Order: sequence, then structure tokens, then C-alpha cells
Amino acid sequence: MDEAGSTGTSKAAAGSVRQAAPLRQQADTGTLGKAISVLDIVASAEAPMRFTEILDLCDQPRGTLHRQLSNLVEEGLLSLNRDHTYSLGLRLLQFAAKAWAGNRFRTIAEPHLRTLHEQTGETVHLSVLRGTEMIYLDKVESRQAVRMYSQIGNASPVFCTGVGKAAMAALSDEALESTIGQIVFRRFTEHTLVTPQALKAEIAEIRSTGNAYDREEHEIGIRCVAAPVYSVDRSFVAGISVTGPAYRVSMESLQSWAELVRQAANAIMDDMALRLGPRT
Repeated sequence: MDEAGSTGTSKAAAGSVRQAAPLRQQADTGTLGKAISVLDIVASAEAPMRFTEILDLCDQPRGTLHRQLSNLVEEGLLSLNRDHTYSLGLRLLQFAAKAWAGNRFRTIAEPHLRTLHEQTGETVHLSVLRGTEMIYLDKVESRQAVRMYSQIGNASPVFCTGVGKAAMAALSDEALESTIGQIVFRRFTEHTLVTPQALKAEIAEIRSTGNAYDREEHEIGIRCVAAPVYSVDRSFVAGISVTGPAYRVSMESLQSWAELVRQAANAIMDDMALRLGPRT
């Protein structure tokens, strides 16, 4: 899907920990890399984590991890709660706010997202490719009573989301092979593509038509149509999508919006070339 989950989606029990990717190799990352790994683990959890839970998920000795956590708490990047669990610290909000305000790509895309939202009435997303995940950078919420549960800053797998497949279609053949080689395929629904061969075949179709679809591949009941957004040299790749619940959004509806999504993507790329390109 192109969502973190719909409103009606049941959430995992409190205290469960979500591992979206294999553990990061830390031997050569240095102190900063180890600290970032700890932040990643806490940020990926669905509830505040205890020391032993973090220890189980990171490749650090107990004493080293204790020092890392103490330093992160002292710097305000993590918070130590009264029940001795760790959660993200408020200082991260300051960093996020500055990054958000300074993100020119999001600012350039925003009016085109709103136009697409007005044309379709459904939720519109802007996501950027990071490794084998798509990070939600912006969202314009549906006008309908039942809305999507997606959140800006969340990540979704690249291989089973509309924006993910659209972004991969914009990669060079070499970059595409590299990305697919790093994917850990997992079946989310009966519709999920779970082999490199099936994914490559679909990406070939996306390159031909200009549109990608999520046919309830990440979550049952969620569909979307997407298109790629990229810089001239393909060094920056993103995706834009229109998403909605399957009971309200048929495949015919998505297909009728396909050209609108492509137009929005092209308009964003045109503005990027004008406003972010090299100056003479």
C-alpha cells in the first residue's frame, strides 16, 4: 500500500517492536554511527523500549550501549521515562522542524499536491526513496470521512507500494539492479510481489505507461496510483500518489486519475528544474 495503515487497521500490542530491516552492521561505523543505530531502533519501535529490548536488537556490548543511551538522553535525543523505558527526545522535534522548513523540494511540490487533491478528493502523498524504503515527506488528507493513517516521516517498503515501484522505475538499470538486490522480500498480502523477477516485470510496465499501482499489495483494502518524480540526473528519486480505501476507490477510478498523477509529477519536475537547477 501507500500508507502506514488505514484508520480501521488493528495496531500491534503495546510493547511490541517493529524491525523493518536487518540489524545494521556497526563494526566500522564509529561512535556516531552506533548512536544513530540506537536512535533507529527506538524510533522503529511501536512503544517505548526497555534497555534489554534495545540490547537484543543492537550489536553493542552492554556497557557501550549504556553509555550511548546516557549520552543520547543527556543531549535530548532520547528521553528516559519514569518506567525506565526510552523514547525519542524533544530535541529531535527541533531538528525535524528546521529540516522541514528548509526542504525546498517539499515546498516546490506542495501546490501540485494540493491541485491533485482537489482533482481527486483522495489522499495525496509525496515520498522520497531511501535505500529500499520510501519516506513520506508530505501528505494532503482526503476530504472523505474515512481517512488514511499514514504519517509524514514514516517509511514503507519500496517493493509493494505505488510510490516505491514508481521511484524504482525512474532509476537507471544499474541502480535498479542494486536496489532490488538489497530488498528482503516479504509477503504482506496475497497480492504482494515477492520475487525479483515479478518486480522487474512490473517495473518494465511502469516505465512503459508512466504509472505504478498498489493493488492491495501492502495492506488489504488500500489502493493507489503513483508516478515517479526525479531530478534530471536521476540522483534524486521520489514518487507522488493518490491513495484511498478499496471500498471507495476502484481500479477504474485509479486508472482515470493516472494521467492527473503523471501531470502533477511532471509539473513538480519542471519546477524542480527551474528552481533547483544550476544557475548561470
